[in-house]
Amino acid sequence: MYMQKMNSGKSSSENCTALVLLNTRLTAGYKSVQDMLNETNKSWGNRFVFLHVSVPKSSQVSKPLDFVWEAQRIIKRQRSSSAWYLTTRLCDILKKLRGPEVASEYIYSTLKNSSTVITNMIGPLEQMSLANHPIKGIYFMVTGSPQSLTMTVMSYNGKLRIALGAEKGFIDSKILQGCMKDAFQVICEAGTEFRIN
Repeated sequence: MYMQKMNSGKSSSENCTALVLLNTRLTAGYKSVQDMLNETNKSWGNRFVFLHVSVPKSSQVSKPLDFVWEAQRIIKRQRSSSAWYLTTRLCDILKKLRGPEVASEYIYSTLKNSSTVITNMIGPLEQMSLANHPIKGIYFMVTGSPQSLTMTVMSYNGKLRIALGAEKGFIDSKILQGCMKDAFQVICEAGTEFRIN
């Protein structure tokens, strides 16, 4: 919607590639700090992999939910391929043989070849507090990435939180914010109709 609006309502012929970050660390659920300290195999931290996903053009889909299903189909297809495993192994080998700086340069060069990055995190299921002050919401943002648009999604206490970061002077934040609201409204209405039918 944003690309169409910026191109005076015409169907955009520009390609947009999203970099989807996935956590591949196997977790069986939340653990207490004491349980994590008692583990013999301390596999802390995230193990992530990135997938380049071509964002479907609005001219390729006729209904709003079709856009969502198409994006989901592309991500599922790439997630089930062996590409993510090979990428993870390559990063591990680079880190062991050449050091973390070389692995970091490889990851950064991959990030440069995408227009936007999308990542998500499952947050706490219960409300947290800090110094006995309840926390109403948590957001996180990937900083220092070379993309024009960064989108992070986090669930917290049963609510979905979305944060957007845009390149200054390249993306009009007010138009983008309006397009996001319109898109969510259209998808919500289409989803309600889908459930009724």
